[in-house]
Amino acid sequence: MAIGWLTVLQSVPWGEVVNNAPKVAAGAKKLWGVVGRKTPPDARGAAEPQASRPPEAQGALALQLRLDELEAALADMQGQMVASSELIKELAEQNTQLILRIETLRRRLIWLAVLSAVATLAAAGSLALGLKIFSVL
Repeated sequence: MAIGWLTVLQSVPWGEVVNNAPKVAAGAKKLWGVVGRKTPPDARGAAEPQASRPPEAQGALALQLRLDELEAALADMQGQMVASSELIKELAEQNTQLILRIETLRRRLIWLAVLSAVATLAAAGSLALGLKIFSVL
């Protein structure tokens, strides 16, 4: 299981991900700026049809009711779009933070690998020196 994750993590072009993270965050902020400024249209209250009106007026009133319903649906969809774009913005910001943390951890891992190699060489040298001294005695 860990080998599969390791393979996936090694196949990710981290350099490109790190380089593109600011662009993704900027794009999400731009999207939020565009969508967040839009205001939903006012949903007017639906008037009830009256039976005493002529058929032409009832048809116009039915169309007006349908228009009001469509405007309310549009306002609802626009609210969902605003919420979605806000979520995209937050995810892009979290992605940027994650990439920065991964880059920091990658640098620390390189330093740890270098220090481990130096420590291993020092231990091997000490062991060789100790064996040489012990064999002389």
